[in-house]
Amino acid sequence: MSFTSSFNPHGEQATQRRAAMLERIALLRALEERAAQASAQSAPVFHRRGQLLPRERVGLLLDPGAPYLPLCSLAGFLHDTKDPEKSVPGGGMLAGIGFIAGVRCMVVASDSGIEAGAIQPRGLEKILRVQEIALENRLPFVHLVESAGANLMKYQVEGFVLGGGLFRNLARLSAAGLPVITVQHGSGTAGGAYMPGLSDVVIMVRGRSRAFLAGPPLLKAATGEIATEEELGGAEMHTAVSGLGEYLAEDDREALGIARKVVSQTGWQTTASADASPPRFDADDLLSLMPPHHREPVDMREVMLRIADGSDLLEFKPLYGAATVCVQAHIGGHPVGLISNNGPIDVAGANKATHFIQWMCQLGHPIIYLQNTTGYMVGKDSEQAGMIKHGSKMIQAVTNATVPQITIQCGASFGAGNYGMCGRGYAPRFLFSWPNARTAVMGGEQAAKTMQIVAEAGMARKGIATDTPEVQAQMKAQFDAIVQKFESQADAFHTSGLVLDDGVIDPRDTRAVLTFCLDTVTEAALHQPRRMQFGVARM
Repeated sequence: MSFTSSFNPHGEQATQRRAAMLERIALLRALEERAAQASAQSAPVFHRRGQLLPRERVGLLLDPGAPYLPLCSLAGFLHDTKDPEKSVPGGGMLAGIGFIAGVRCMVVASDSGIEAGAIQPRGLEKILRVQEIALENRLPFVHLVESAGANLMKYQVEGFVLGGGLFRNLARLSAAGLPVITVQHGSGTAGGAYMPGLSDVVIMVRGRSRAFLAGPPLLKAATGEIATEEELGGAEMHTAVSGLGEYLAEDDREALGIARKVVSQTGWQTTASADASPPRFDADDLLSLMPPHHREPVDMREVMLRIADGSDLLEFKPLYGAATVCVQAHIGGHPVGLISNNGPIDVAGANKATHFIQWMCQLGHPIIYLQNTTGYMVGKDSEQAGMIKHGSKMIQAVTNATVPQITIQCGASFGAGNYGMCGRGYAPRFLFSWPNARTAVMGGEQAAKTMQIVAEAGMARKGIATDTPEVQAQMKAQFDAIVQKFESQADAFHTSGLVLDDGVIDPRDTRAVLTFCLDTVTEAALHQPRRMQFGVARM
């Protein structure tokens, strides 16, 4: 059954939605630029030392003109400070998937222009997340290290304990047969020394690289021994004496050139995207499709038309459970299943989605979830029809699907709808958000109204009048406070700051991002790493 677009991108409503979306995109880009500018303020110091800034390093490492997918760029937003005008996102590191000498790799770089590359709490979550992405998608892991380690002035014991997972994952990557390559641009102290220590290949820079379990101040405090940084952990010592480093470079540029050569010699092959015809509808329309407040219905097939090859859609069970939309299509030449929502997920919709997920698993086609739902249907009729058990079947299918799953949060992601549509808790291969997306257990006004009803019932049981001015004022204050709390936490920039997605993207880039991710998971299936019982042990 063919679907024809009825969306008018030039109408008054579309114009208003477009303006709201562009405002959010402008804020996203401004926040990303704020992090770049904060790092660039260290340029005089870096250049005086003969070093490149972190973003310059990444730029030289990657193949020019090749696609690059940044990840978790808003990590830590509003968690270093609550002031949205001063918060610097990024978690103190850069991360993304890009090509090095034609090989698709996970690239992580300490943003040492900010707090000397000290590991921030959300930065730790960010690197743990991208390590898992590398493991699941069989990507070589290339790490550009220059870190002051943990900030002892902001020490939190949970960061120390959970930080061990970073090193565990390096060992898992190596044991999985995935190359782990580190360029040590600067210091790696205490736990940071295990970053090169757990790498398969380490490249060091003369006069700049440092790696030691205890630096001179701690060594003197702990043992009384006095030693220089070079004696304890300099590049020449580690490449000539301890064996921690394999290659000695004269500067950052040479180190990155060596890294590219090392990657080129791994023999990892890449796949090119299949030829695919572009959509027949303009991606620019995606700016004006979604309402900023999610109280107006949206036909998500309009989104699908603007990301699918040739805008060619084959809808599955179109007349059954119509509020749940299941479609077969191609994106970037890859056959996929698309699941989205034109309203709450009802009993028929849950059953349709379950059937469709199993059908995609039988075909071996990746599933893409375009989230836009207020959740599963509630009410007497739905409960008596078995909404809980049918919704549970859908969640079972999502949980145990045998094909890659990718989620884009396009609009509302409320209640158990977040779970049934493969939210972060269900481990999709990738999850990205549009700037207008909102995630919450329910809407703010719903939560506030629920608490108001509960409070009024409690007062009624105690014989307290609820219609007095004082009580009404208290109730309104509570209502407004709950709405504000829910609405602020539901915002896509807030959830992305918590690393609850893999990044916020411009809706116009959705097709390109999905194509890149589908290329990645397809290539992962072709790779057959030589798994070992242990990671590569340093000799």
